[in-house]
Amino acid sequence: MRERIMAACGNDCSACPRYIKEPYVKTETELAHTAELWYKIGYRDHVVTNEEISCTGCKEDNWCRYKVIKCTNEKQIEHCGQCSQFPCDNIRECFEVTKSFEPFCKQVCTDAEYAIISKAFFEKEKNLSDK
Repeated sequence: MRERIMAACGNDCSACPRYIKEPYVKTETELAHTAELWYKIGYRDHVVTNEEISCTGCKEDNWCRYKVIKCTNEKQIEHCGQCSQFPCDNIRECFEVTKSFEPFCKQVCTDAEYAIISKAFFEKEKNLSDK
């Protein structure tokens, strides 16, 4: 069993089809499929390159609409679940917006694709509450 890696917002990086750090290396074909999937579900407005779709984890210079990694870095915590203010309005909004994508993902994804996306992104509140 692989180690679970959790993002500051509660995403399960170890389940994410974009995450490429050892031991979660993805093939060029897997990354290309992920880029196509992100376009199909509306996470991107075009099919991006494998380099653009790949991810090695949260960094402050990565774009994040909620600036979660900036906040956790300032508070010197690994993720929002460790914050004394959890759940704050910012992370609640993050949960709500993320969940808003779920019905469409369920509609356009195969069962296998949806299972991966669900584990990676739609369980962030549970992941943070469990920690």
